[in-house]
Amino acid sequence: MGEVSTRQFLDFEKPIKDLYEQIDQLRITAEKNKIDLSDSIKQLEEKIEEKKKEITDGLSSWQKVQLSRHPDRPYTLSYIERICTNFVELHGDRSFKDDKAIVGGFGQIDGQTVMILGQQKGNNTKTRQLRNFGMANPEGYRKALRLMKLAEKFNKPIITLVDTPGAYPGIEAEERGQGEAIAKNIIEMLRLKVPVVCIIIGEGASGGAMGIGVGDRVYMMANTWYTVISPESCSSILWRSWDHKEKAAEELKLTSDHMLKFGLVDGVIPEPLGGAHWNHDEAASLLKAQIVKTIEDLKDIDPEIRIDQRIDKFSRMGFWEEMAEKDI
Repeated sequence: MGEVSTRQFLDFEKPIKDLYEQIDQLRITAEKNKIDLSDSIKQLEEKIEEKKKEITDGLSSWQKVQLSRHPDRPYTLSYIERICTNFVELHGDRSFKDDKAIVGGFGQIDGQTVMILGQQKGNNTKTRQLRNFGMANPEGYRKALRLMKLAEKFNKPIITLVDTPGAYPGIEAEERGQGEAIAKNIIEMLRLKVPVVCIIIGEGASGGAMGIGVGDRVYMMANTWYTVISPESCSSILWRSWDHKEKAAEELKLTSDHMLKFGLVDGVIPEPLGGAHWNHDEAASLLKAQIVKTIEDLKDIDPEIRIDQRIDKFSRMGFWEEMAEKDI
């Protein structure tokens, strides 16, 4: 089975797909005719790396949104499997049920026990339905808060991996207090006494992201986005159609470089050439390195000082003007 048949390609990745098809054809020819075409294959593999760099360097905001949703992109459990040992998943909010859209539990990273949790999407139709496409209900956010409070009780750092198109917007979610659950998570995360590191690994949409996105340090992986609304929803509100989603993506300034410039995140974690979907192991290694370094930087800070810094960090976000009293 060739590389093309095992991968999915976005429209702007078609030049890479064409090169893989050529490699597959050369391998078939080499096997059929018992000849050595390794040099030709190597040349094509080098062209693939060049093409990946060319595409990555010229990505538009909308293309980065597409990469963040790439079906081959690693999700929360993929990262947990690669960066954690002895991971034990914990379930349920102790009130309603276990929301499969959020997963979490204790694990070890280089011998350091942490609480790691995040939104989990599915890899096929069945698991996407099981995980509700990474859109958590109120019980998911309450489960996340329960796990974070458990980590605080045992004085263990917290790692959250954000990847959601938004909190589930269904009527039943609103009936069970979706807004209240997210708001409570935000205020409680501000007051946690242990180090909290939040990383957007895919989509970071609206309150669904903020529900587990308040921390001492917030990072984005390079090909991710983070904003109050998706480009499609923004387009449908402004132009009554999804046809302007590319323009909406540009105007929203939602990519990692924009978020870093605005001071809304603390750093950008690089991805493998072409995007995280090309090499899950390398992506996990880059993510792990940032987590380990950040925990090391945070762990010796007094908890009360860390809380004050966290509150101040989020209080300073945004742009505003203060009017003189005489102008009011």
